[in-house]
Amino acid sequence: MAEKVFLNDALIDAEKACVSATDGGFLYGAGLFETMRSYPAPPKGGVFRLDDHLGRLFASAKALSIEHDYDRKFLTEAVYDVLKANKLTDARIRLTLSAGAISQSDETRKATLLIAATKLQPYPAEYYKKGVLVVLCPFRQNVTEPTCGHKTTSYLPRMIALRQAHEKRAAEALWFTTDGKLAEGCVSNVFLVKDSTVLTPATSTPVLGGIARKTVCEIARSNNMKLMEKDLSIDDMLVADEIFLTNVIMEIMPVVAVEKHTVGDGRPGENVKKLSKLYKKYVEKACNKR
Repeated sequence: MAEKVFLNDALIDAEKACVSATDGGFLYGAGLFETMRSYPAPPKGGVFRLDDHLGRLFASAKALSIEHDYDRKFLTEAVYDVLKANKLTDARIRLTLSAGAISQSDETRKATLLIAATKLQPYPAEYYKKGVLVVLCPFRQNVTEPTCGHKTTSYLPRMIALRQAHEKRAAEALWFTTDGKLAEGCVSNVFLVKDSTVLTPATSTPVLGGIARKTVCEIARSNNMKLMEKDLSIDDMLVADEIFLTNVIMEIMPVVAVEKHTVGDGRPGENVKKLSKLYKKYVEKACNKR
């Protein structure tokens, strides 16, 4: 069966999907994307916090002047059409929205929408059992950059940093801002735990308001765990009892080493284990609402 994708307003074979040679996303990175995860949770299953993903997409499109005519209902149905057409349940979904063909006038230009899904390829189980190594990114996040805090298709710096991390056998590279604040990973948000308090950089740092990040914050608060969103530094990292990463694909991943520094006792901590269990329960409940 040929892979199906949703392009603009219809399902088509992936090999037949084409975008304009003058598309602003292709030429200038004038686009946004959302990476989502669907679960085969019984009895219904579904895309985890799809509405939150769409809310973030719409907010970024407005902030960055990427005009489009799509609404939540249309995009929700399109996402599930792609999953159904490809007979997928446990899947990784990518929704891309670009500025459209810049050869057209502002009045006639239409945004380009592409939705694709593939079978989920999970992170290795050993990452969760033993924890992972992260390194410090050699680049800096510029707080005055207008795309900061938005999930844009201008992702090359992140991919370069992540490749360099993988060459060092690390799972992720952590970014700091130009003024020395801990920000985020290339593809993840970062949390610290100190004296049983869960700490994470505020979105105003700025960092991407991750959907898994939002979920962890909600879980911590609803389970009487002390949570603080605040400015953090390298010194905070070095004294942390636990560190973990989040995104909707990895969920919650424990970090046991930052460069040559061992985090805690070098094993996934109790708070990370607790949050991981609560996160899985949250996913099951959330996905079964559809």
